[in-house]
Amino acid sequence: MNTRIRRATGLLAAAAVLPLALAACSDGSSDSDKADSSDRAKASATRNGDASSGSTASNVEPFGPACSAVPKNGAGSFDGMAKDPVATAASHNPALSTLVTAVKKAGLVDTLNNAQGITVFAPTNDAFGKIPKATLDKVLNDKAMLTKILTYHVVGQKLTPKDLENGSFDTLEKSKVMTSGSGESYTVQGSAKVVCGNVTTANATVHIIDTVLMPKS
Repeated sequence: MNTRIRRATGLLAAAAVLPLALAACSDGSSDSDKADSSDRAKASATRNGDASSGSTASNVEPFGPACSAVPKNGAGSFDGMAKDPVATAASHNPALSTLVTAVKKAGLVDTLNNAQGITVFAPTNDAFGKIPKATLDKVLNDKAMLTKILTYHVVGQKLTPKDLENGSFDTLEKSKVMTSGSGESYTVQGSAKVVCGNVTTANATVHIIDTVLMPKS
């Protein structure tokens, strides 16, 4: 009798323990799944973070006070200009119409459009407006002088803002331009301010400036 009671008691104890063991196994599996899920979430977050930081860390966005005047859409927008070679892209920007006229008069449209990996310091209409009208008219009608001035605004490599911090660069005119600055404030030849920098076109980087650069005669 005592033996049967002990066996029955043992079976009842085992029956009581079994659900606890199953629950423990189930909890362990759940923790593992949660851990795996957490790891996958972290990996996904890391990838997304890397992608996000990659897009923001690369210093390719245009900057400067005059950038706000650039159209948001169409051929004259930043996205639109990125699809065209530099002379064509400039023709879509109303603030560069005098420069475009000068480039056409000098016969440099094809030269600029066919060049690869260049930088253009592009004077605005207001920059040309600083030149006395009689002087500007004379320059616009002197192809040799006009070519000399315009090619002085072109460097045979793409210049990033970092390059502009303290730079000296050969121009297509065969002399040098000096740049300086930091952050979003840069000057060329000590006086021309970059008012909208780092504009991308299909074949060039454009830094729009507020003063026409004059090479030494």
